[in-house]
Amino acid sequence: MSENTILRLEGVTKTYAGGVTALSPVNLSIRKGEIFALLGPNGAGKTTLISIICGIVTPSAGTITVAGHDAQRDYKAARRAIGLVPQELSTDSFESVLATVTFSRRLFGHGPNPAYIEQILRDLSLWDKRKSRILELSGGMKRRVLIAKALAHEPQILFLDEPTAGVDVALRRDMWKLVHRLRDNGATIILTTHYIEEAEEMADRVGVINRGKLLLVEEKDALMKKLGRRQLALTLAEPLAALPAGLEQWHLELEADGRILRYTFDAQAEHTGIPSLLRALSDRGISFSDLETKRSSLEDIFVDLVRETA
Repeated sequence: MSENTILRLEGVTKTYAGGVTALSPVNLSIRKGEIFALLGPNGAGKTTLISIICGIVTPSAGTITVAGHDAQRDYKAARRAIGLVPQELSTDSFESVLATVTFSRRLFGHGPNPAYIEQILRDLSLWDKRKSRILELSGGMKRRVLIAKALAHEPQILFLDEPTAGVDVALRRDMWKLVHRLRDNGATIILTTHYIEEAEEMADRVGVINRGKLLLVEEKDALMKKLGRRQLALTLAEPLAALPAGLEQWHLELEADGRILRYTFDAQAEHTGIPSLLRALSDRGISFSDLETKRSSLEDIFVDLVRETA
């Protein structure tokens, strides 16, 4: 494992009794200090993958290395390097915020460190609520408590399983700021989400998973270049039975029984090819009654990938 890699999965699978495959072979490396978003629909295998890494679910095959420790042979050391924020708001309702977070630290064998716990609570805007019982808190505050509990034992990797599920837009944006702040403080963040905008806003890299298969892992910037691609749809005045010769360089697609001509181009390129395309169509006597441009989005890419594996 390279010095910059903090987590590596090699050939990790999960097949349950009865032959149901929940996770196909996954190979993935996570770099220190990055924010990695695992994107997929509900039931895609996101939580299964996280549960395997965190030791909650046993893999059927493969190896997992966490901060230099084999997650199966050296489970305790690997688990100490991980903080997990589950999707469910499961907390000790009658305990105070301070007691709950302090207890989580002790669970991992760490001695008292009141100053560290105080800093976590302040960073999460929970210090003023430290004496409040969990049951008195709002849903958003409870989720912050879960993050504080996960950070209490000073993990190197923080897993956030659907961190903004069920919260309003304002709180979601606050959570995004919090995640960036945690990364700035040295944590490696891995989050699962089915919100497209969450992956776009927060991640350095994005992975797409569906039906237990990891379909794509790519730098967010590279994905954003794909987002710069646009489509020009020309509604033709007269339908075409086939594309005329001489238009091959534009890689056109004929749709809707020959009534729509579609051209995909890079909107950021110096030359889009649109003027020369329109001249070429005019030269061939092809006219159109309407035109429309559409920007490709991460959601389009996601939907296309999911459709391919459906």
